[in-house]
Amino acid sequence: MIRFNSDYTEGCHPAILEKLMATNMEQTEGYGEDAYCKEAVEKIKKACHAPEAEVHFLVGGTQTNVTVISAALKHYQGVITAETGHINVHETGALEACGHKCLTIASKDGKLTAKQVADYVDAHFADESFEHMVQPKMVYISNPTELGTIYHKEELKALYRVCRERGVYLFLDGARLGYGLMCSENDMELSDIAANTDVFYIGGTKVGALFGEAVVITNEALKTDFRYNIKQRGGMLAKGRLLGLQFSVLFEENRYFDISAHAARLAEKLKTELKNMGVEFYIDSPTNQQFPILPDKILDKLREEYSFSYQARVDEANSAVRFCTCWATKEENVDALLNSIKKLLGR
Repeated sequence: MIRFNSDYTEGCHPAILEKLMATNMEQTEGYGEDAYCKEAVEKIKKACHAPEAEVHFLVGGTQTNVTVISAALKHYQGVITAETGHINVHETGALEACGHKCLTIASKDGKLTAKQVADYVDAHFADESFEHMVQPKMVYISNPTELGTIYHKEELKALYRVCRERGVYLFLDGARLGYGLMCSENDMELSDIAANTDVFYIGGTKVGALFGEAVVITNEALKTDFRYNIKQRGGMLAKGRLLGLQFSVLFEENRYFDISAHAARLAEKLKTELKNMGVEFYIDSPTNQQFPILPDKILDKLREEYSFSYQARVDEANSAVRFCTCWATKEENVDALLNSIKKLLGR
């Protein structure tokens, strides 16, 4: 079985495994106070051009989202998100179980615009009953989004400007950040994201690490007591060096960006070749998640050899599915998938 259903099916980049083995019997401080975590923090701050930022390591995406948002908000405050936002549809209500409502906005491409956010916040405070409703205090976006789309620099800057003007935090979920930064349509660098958000995280779980996410906090107000929140949410790993070591390896020799570029290139190849076969797409994604529309009659046959995700029904005979590439995807597997689809389509 060749898997294209997610971007975390493999273990980790070999360089990480080698480093873990080489340092396995070392004794270090716990809870992220070790030299490897400190080294990783400095590498990330340098890559972000954000020397005053705080960097913290957590284990997984849902845990990170809940920890960041619950640390920032009071109990009566909620977070604005696209209806398709990960915190709204793929985290089993984890955030709302912790007492913070997802305030959803409809979006065709998975993105939020500055105008949507401005209108939502302004409408809340224009209502004479605003104190009887959940107060919007944070905006949650992801880059790439759940639909593989990305924010461009001017879009992010406009969002951040609106948030600052209205006293609302901007949080960017970067679970797949590398794949967004290295796709052909991107016009941002890591430093642009650091300069235009209050807090964001760099995903490791889906981009070459065994597990782990690196939270980068630039807003002074969100730095206070953040480690207390990590501990309370069960995120303070006793063997914290395992997280720091992985990010230290990812952020040496441009590795994080190089392996992300590999996934982006193969996704673009997949997209281009499918379009050449006449296949249409559910959404125009430039990143490692591709959503072709295929006849239902070939999907069961395709599943005999490949694993992929069902996305949506398009009509009575066709469905949109999702294929993911990642840092470890083999080009020959992409070629095999393309050949199988071409054969099944009779093209």
